[in-house]
Amino acid sequence: MSDGAVLHVKGRVLTGPEDVRDELWVVGGRISYDRPAGARDITTVEGWALPGLVDAHCHVGLGAEGPVDAATAEKQALTDREAGTLLLRDAGSPSDTRWVDDREDLPKIIRAGRHIARTRRYIRNYAWEIEPEDLVAHVAQEARRGDGWVKLVGDWIDRDLGDLSPCWPREAVEAAIAEAHRLGARVTAHCFAESSLRDLVEAGIDCIEHATGLTEDLIPLFAERGVAIVPTLVNIATFPRLAAGGDSRYPRWSAHMRRLHERRYDTVRGAYDAGIPVYVGTDAGGTLAHGLVAAEVAELVTAGIPPVQAVSATSWGARAWLGRPGLEEGAPADLVVYEGDPRVDVRVLAAPRRVVLNGIVVE
Repeated sequence: MSDGAVLHVKGRVLTGPEDVRDELWVVGGRISYDRPAGARDITTVEGWALPGLVDAHCHVGLGAEGPVDAATAEKQALTDREAGTLLLRDAGSPSDTRWVDDREDLPKIIRAGRHIARTRRYIRNYAWEIEPEDLVAHVAQEARRGDGWVKLVGDWIDRDLGDLSPCWPREAVEAAIAEAHRLGARVTAHCFAESSLRDLVEAGIDCIEHATGLTEDLIPLFAERGVAIVPTLVNIATFPRLAAGGDSRYPRWSAHMRRLHERRYDTVRGAYDAGIPVYVGTDAGGTLAHGLVAAEVAELVTAGIPPVQAVSATSWGARAWLGRPGLEEGAPADLVVYEGDPRVDVRVLAAPRRVVLNGIVVE
């Protein structure tokens, strides 16, 4: 589109779960619900429009062995863009991806800095690996470097125990979370198992990633404290393969991973039914491909979350949770247009008709 061009989106514009408009206009890269006076160079797109989708747990700049080069990171971001995912919460990356902010053609990123893990208790080359006495200082460092989030590794396999166990003592996470909040950042944590969750929630954590260890006795605590979860079910689907690889050396861990996988849908549905906020995240990066948001929404529906709420978990609701606008007057024109109504059939999310980023039709 040329300078001064206007984009007209017509059909059904989903500004909220039940809020529908017939059209919107994009002028100067921003949304308007008033037809611009004297507009001549108009491009029209028709269909069902949603705010740009959100992947609330991904990793741009991260590969299986650690940080990747800029060309690979760019390819990751473009893959997300092609899928209609235009807002990414990067839940830990060892790469500096600030250069993405200067690219109008790439999704917007909310960074959580680099993972913070216990020494030799996480994937090599991913995290700062430290001991509890250094946790507060590293949380403060990443809070200042990030975009309002910090990411802890809450549990991981303890090789002496042969199973998952918490990485941090209660007093360390209490002090670290308090410091993050003092600096204006929210804190989230990778957690597979049950045993780390109570201490983290009671210490004031804001979100739990994966949350496969969420049990009936913990659900009321999460609901009372308003702690969100990002289940990453497309990643949890890999648990049986991971467990098979550990059968000979860590049979206790392998059995535990299989149990967590077997009850994954019940866990998510139980959380949703209790009023715990649930958001879409894929855990893309590392070993998992980018561009899987539609598959994750479908997994939430399989778990029993109503389609409209599963869509909200990657659109209106997710954007509100992250403090970013949707299809509001004057907001940046980041939106996706589909053939049909995703609230009726979430499978349409897998096939965007048009992707509009910063007011430009990019796909």
